[in-house]
Amino acid sequence: MQNSEALKVAGIVRDAGGRIVGRTRLQKTAYLLTLAGLEDGLSFSYKHYGPYSEAVAEGARVAGLFNLVTESEGKASWGGFYSTYELAPAGEEALLPTDAATEASRRALAVIAADANAVVLELAATAAYLAAEENHATPWAETARRKPEKAGEGRIDEARRLYDRLRKVATPRPLPEIVD
Repeated sequence: MQNSEALKVAGIVRDAGGRIVGRTRLQKTAYLLTLAGLEDGLSFSYKHYGPYSEAVAEGARVAGLFNLVTESEGKASWGGFYSTYELAPAGEEALLPTDAATEASRRALAVIAADANAVVLELAATAAYLAAEENHATPWAETARRKPEKAGEGRIDEARRLYDRLRKVATPRPLPEIVD
């Protein structure tokens, strides 16, 4: 029996085009889909890299065990390691179809998120989390304060532009407007 978090992770990978590079991208894509009302049943808390869900992490692990997704590890140019998640044929078969409008919205948002620079996506998801979950009055400024090493070199502005693109996707629950 496959757990629901594993199927959710497989669905997120499918909707992102069948492949997501990096755990951060997987986590932030899952968060933005949840925030937009396109995914449910996943809870998030704030961790070092922004919104994080243990259910997503466990779901990715279990999805690998059930061959719903494959996870391969690569070595980054800076010496660290990253994971690549790809939808496996068993994952494609296990996923139930959704209505066309929901599917189109999920795919549009997931593709934008999964194709984004991981740091820029992390900044955008963090600002969204601070706005939505912590009702922070200045989420962009707070994101820059919490992540000064990542927000520099114009990345916070890139995150704002990315978030604007994400907000243009028609979703059941609009992503919160962030005005600071």
